[in-house]
Amino acid sequence: MTVHTGGCHCGNIRLGFSTELDPPQTEVRACQCSFCVRHGSRAVADPNGRLVISVKDETQLRRYQFGLRTADYLICRECGVYVAAITGDDDARAIVIINALDDRERFNQEPVRVDFDTENRAQRQARRRTHWTPVEMSFGYAALSG
Repeated sequence: MTVHTGGCHCGNIRLGFSTELDPPQTEVRACQCSFCVRHGSRAVADPNGRLVISVKDETQLRRYQFGLRTADYLICRECGVYVAAITGDDDARAIVIINALDDRERFNQEPVRVDFDTENRAQRQARRRTHWTPVEMSFGYAALSG
């Protein structure tokens, strides 16, 4: 598996997206909800991959919800970068925002525009369980140099 690393601008949130898919094989999605459009969001997921989110200072992590409130949109309070969206508890799943990855330029295909406004709560949760990436979060990691 290849690990694509990244995080927010100030370094408080770090990402490690593990996948066997090459970036040109990975579908990039551009959600058309007002939140994602305003952030210029381009997201990827791999249900067979893994996303690790490490947060140094949890007080600087903002979990934003809207609409059906079925996911937490993770934003750094310090630098304002939107890094991922996460849903679920025991079997948490996520998408990673490629703008937050260090090698984001490798995900250079035209994004597929998607609109999920017609989904109800159950449909949205089922889609995410099937298509989003398994995720784990850790808090209080040591600061990374560089």
